Amino acid sequence: MKILMVLTSHDAMGDTGHKTGFWLEEFAAPYYVFLDAGAEVILASPQGGQPPVDPNSTQPDAMTDATHRFEADEDAKAQLANTVKLSDIDVDAEGFDAVFYPGGHGPLWDLTDNADSVRLVEAFIAADKPVAAVCHAPTVLLNARDEMGAPLVKGREVTGFANSEEAAVGLTEVVPHLLEDALKAKGAHYVRSQQDFAPFQVRDGLLITGQNPASSAPVAESLLKLLKTA
Repeated sequence: MKILMVLTSHDAMGDTGHKTGFWLEEFAAPYYVFLDAGAEVILASPQGGQPPVDPNSTQPDAMTDATHRFEADEDAKAQLANTVKLSDIDVDAEGFDAVFYPGGHGPLWDLTDNADSVRLVEAFIAADKPVAAVCHAPTVLLNARDEMGAPLVKGREVTGFANSEEAAVGLTEVVPHLLEDALKAKGAHYVRSQQDFAPFQVRDGLLITGQNPASSAPVAESLLKLLKTA
């Protein structure tokens, strides 16, 4: 198996002066789920090179077994520092079995409208290959369309960072859009856990989405299960 992981290159939390990026757990947990299953993982980002890590995701209360493992993994850190530029990835998805998008707030700014990412998502779906995204990363689905030209998420069950979770972290008025509302506006059937920040993931056909950081490993495991039964 060969899995492409696409991370954000955006590091500014609006005009607040605070930094953002990708959420470390949302990268590290799936990364090791894939590696431990014997998959080859290729990392990409819009600008290439080192993607920004949200500093809040490296605080002690946000660290997990996976993030601690990453901090001690020099090979993984070297790979992360040298992500492939997204525009250099073949848009026909050839050579990959699946694509996974870690979240963090960064993707809301640089992956929602990114033409390379939109083409990539559409290409994977057209090639009957799964697309997975967690937390804020389902924003990459908003502008993707199916082969009939309809929004890709229309009528599909998807999840992502909930309005109530955005409110809980105090960023409702900072983010460029509320992901829950944006998915619903595209015709998606948005589903979520009954409790904020509880693990929750859903699969609808080739789309696998997770609600929040705690959903990262379950989404990766669901993706592997799908690949093994394909």
